[in-house]
Amino acid sequence: MVAKARVQKRLYYKIGEACKTLGIQPYVLRYWETEFPALTPSKSRSGQRVYSEKELEIIRRIKELLYDEGYTIAGAKKKLEVELTSGALGEERDDDEPAPTARAPRPAAQPAAPEKPATVSPPPAAPVLAASPSLDTSAAKRIETLVSGIEDALREARAIQALLGPKRFP
Repeated sequence: MVAKARVQKRLYYKIGEACKTLGIQPYVLRYWETEFPALTPSKSRSGQRVYSEKELEIIRRIKELLYDEGYTIAGAKKKLEVELTSGALGEERDDDEPAPTARAPRPAAQPAAPEKPATVSPPPAAPVLAASPSLDTSAAKRIETLVSGIEDALREARAIQALLGPKRFP
């Protein structure tokens, strides 16, 4: 009969022990400390970072948000702040809360087929969002601002493309 290894709860874990327990690299954990204000380990007398059980739970949640649920650093930071202020760290989402968008796998690099320079056609008219009854006016205004910014960026990209001409770069 194989004896199970006892997991001993401790007051503090050094960075190497915390990383081994959580399955992450120390440099990742140090980076997360700079990005997530909730993650502030104390230091021992010798200057080593030491993590409490609560901090390990926060790190586990950050890892779930980033790796499993596909959040960006900024999105995970906001989500974690909400969970910490509401006291719901690690609890399940409500059904009315939107699920995070998972990252799509990157397609394999394929050589681009040479194309003829296409004539620039005007972008399709943006839908009128302010008239939508399901959106409040501030959300509709933000969406219109975003759409106009995207249109400006597309016009600028087309102008740059026109300056570059049909020349292709490897």
